[in-house]
Formats: sequence, C-alpha cells, structure tokens
Amino acid sequence: MNLNELLNKRQISMYRLSKISGVPQSTIMDICNKKTRISKCTGETLYKIAKALDVSIETLIESELNRSARSSFDVFKSNVCHLVKDKGDIDFIIDVLERDEIRALYNKKWYAEAFYLLAMVDYLSRENDVPLCTKYADIRALKLKEPLYPSGIVLADFSMNTDKNRKACYKYAIPEFLRFNIIESEIRNVY
Repeated sequence: MNLNELLNKRQISMYRLSKISGVPQSTIMDICNKKTRISKCTGETLYKIAKALDVSIETLIESELNRSARSSFDVFKSNVCHLVKDKGDIDFIIDVLERDEIRALYNKKWYAEAFYLLAMVDYLSRENDVPLCTKYADIRALKLKEPLYPSGIVLADFSMNTDKNRKACYKYAIPEFLRFNIIESEIRNVY
C-alpha cells in the first residue's frame, strides 16, 4: 500500500499528515506525487510518517519493494539495534508489540528476523525488569536449526582458518538470542 492509499484509507490529507508527523508538507507531497521514493527517505522521516499513520515502516515502503525482497540479516540486526538506541528500550518494546512486527515477520517465514526481534524484546524486558509478553509463547518454543553467527565473525574465522572467534562469540552470547540459536553478544555499541 503506498502513501496515497494509506492517506485515503485513514481519510487524512497531506497537510494533516504533515502536522501530525512533523514532516514538511513538501516532503509528503513529493512522496505522494512520486517525485521522491519513500524507500529513499531517512529513517527519521519514515518513522515519523509510520507513527502518525499507525503502521510499520515496512508497510510504508513495501509497495516500492518486491515483497520477497529482503535485506541481509546483518542489515536487519543493525537497523533493530539503531532503533533501540534511538527510541530507548521501553518505547522500542511498546512499538514492536503494538505493531505486532514479530508475528508479521514470522508469518512471512522470515524466521531469523522474527526470532531476533523477539529475542531483543525479551532481552530488553529482562534488562528493564518488565514482564515478558506472553503473546509469542508459540514462537519462543522454536529456534533456528543451525547457529547464526554475525557475518564478520564467520569471515574472520574463515580468513584465519579457525573457529576461535565463533567460540568466543558463543561464550558471551546473550541468553535470549541464544535460545533461538542466534549468536549475539552486543546490541548497544552501534554507530
């Protein structure tokens, strides 16, 4: 669904969206008139528009992208970590749960992404002493067949013909990610 369709569905004018979102009306007009591709907008612009329309960022850009198109898992992880940094732990948890993004990814059969997002929510919940959301108990019972390491770790080990880096990464893996066979030891140091 493109931005024009979303505006029509919500019965919101471009002007009103600009006021609600804080995105300049000229930017919204350029997107609606196809002078600017929404997928090329900054993360901040996408976030503001998505929040104002109460949709996910993915919903905003999916009309421009092939539905089967999928960024690399490392890019996905990086984007999630940046969102946590930008929004803060609690707002991130609330946003992901309200938008039901975990279930949407799982239903697309993007299991690694769904598991990663659920692990992030669970980890941040533990870190902030927030009760776990019980809505995803069925997904928590699953995991990837093979361990999924950061590509940089795999490449380093491959180039040095060793498994030293993977072993170290596994040793320090965050338990919520490890539950899904995702080897993640650092979510805070993002640039």
